[in-house]
Amino acid sequence: MPRPKKDGTRAKPAHRRNLTELLVRKAKAHGAALNIWDTNTRGLVLRIQPSGHRAFKVVYSYRGRARWYHVGMVGLADARRIAAKVRLAVAEGKDPLAERQAERGAGTFAELAARYLEEYAKKKNKSWQQADYLVRRHLLSRWARLDARSITRADVRAAVGRIAAPVVANQVLAAASAIFTWGVAQEAVAFNPCKGIGKNATKSRERVLVDSEIPAFWAAFDSAPIRNTIGRAMKVLLLTGQRPGEISHMRFEHIADGWWIMPGAPDPNMGWPGTKNGQSHRVWLPEAVQELILGGLNSGFVFKNERGGAIGGLPAAMRDICQRLGVKDKVTPHDLRRTHGTAITRLGFGRDAMNRVQNHREGGIADVYDRHRYEAENRRVMEAVANHIMALAERRGEAINVFALGR
Repeated sequence: MPRPKKDGTRAKPAHRRNLTELLVRKAKAHGAALNIWDTNTRGLVLRIQPSGHRAFKVVYSYRGRARWYHVGMVGLADARRIAAKVRLAVAEGKDPLAERQAERGAGTFAELAARYLEEYAKKKNKSWQQADYLVRRHLLSRWARLDARSITRADVRAAVGRIAAPVVANQVLAAASAIFTWGVAQEAVAFNPCKGIGKNATKSRERVLVDSEIPAFWAAFDSAPIRNTIGRAMKVLLLTGQRPGEISHMRFEHIADGWWIMPGAPDPNMGWPGTKNGQSHRVWLPEAVQELILGGLNSGFVFKNERGGAIGGLPAAMRDICQRLGVKDKVTPHDLRRTHGTAITRLGFGRDAMNRVQNHREGGIADVYDRHRYEAENRRVMEAVANHIMALAERRGEAINVFALGR
């Protein structure tokens, strides 16, 4: 009988089958990962992810701890032979998983960071691209060839201390800590040298575009070389107020009858990262947005890079725009979202409307209300804000003056 869970509830009985090649190919997981234990070979389990990815594991106990030895996707006969060898090694007092990890080792920091990226971050972290950029820019230039196990807390302090911007320094520290935490879990390194290092004190950003800035930024979005992709993405971000990462991964398959329907859960097959709070979201695309994105296509990313994947580079493009415009109080892509949210409240629709439109999780009964209840109001809000922003961008007289917070 399976052990009860930590909260005392009874665990579900293990799923046991005599594995066959057909079952290995056809079995599917629904909603959560599925483990199918082979009744033919002790300890052998087929683990199937909801995405369809599957792999064999060998589970054994060493010094009272359950150990999951990854085999991968091989033939069933080969998996059973490997399982038998692992069980034999355990019977001889060995720990096959620890021996494999010791042979592999952490290697250099560059190798550990690459493993973390491929084996974990791309599958679990929706904002992995930003963290990877920070690691490559601020850490790999100094640590790439260092043995990951030799990096000390003093090394971390020195690397983070060289970064002038407090917010960026905190983000780099968090990115490095995530790599080492994963490395400890994989037994590739002994400890996380980022632990115990305090973060810089920061203030939450209040930057929004003022009325006079919107025409200049709108024109900059139309300038080369970002006109066709990043420039249009920036415009859609400003006109919809959705998160930059969601805009970058916007897909035609999620647009229907003028609504952008964002699944809360990630979809690796489509390259959709899911929403930040894991909650599905519907947002009306105003007429100005539909004119920017709908051009006869009905599949794939709305904003594609050269290889057909989701675009990146919005922060870098915005830094370049600020430099060209001579803007001292720098603007980030997220500030465009904040500008949209501010416009919602300044036009008199209220904070509740802003939270609904921008998919802020409030908790309580509001989270389980029928999401179509406010459909007409949300549509009216989105059109009004988009018309207001377009009037400012095109310098039309009917725009309502919207000032920056705290300015």
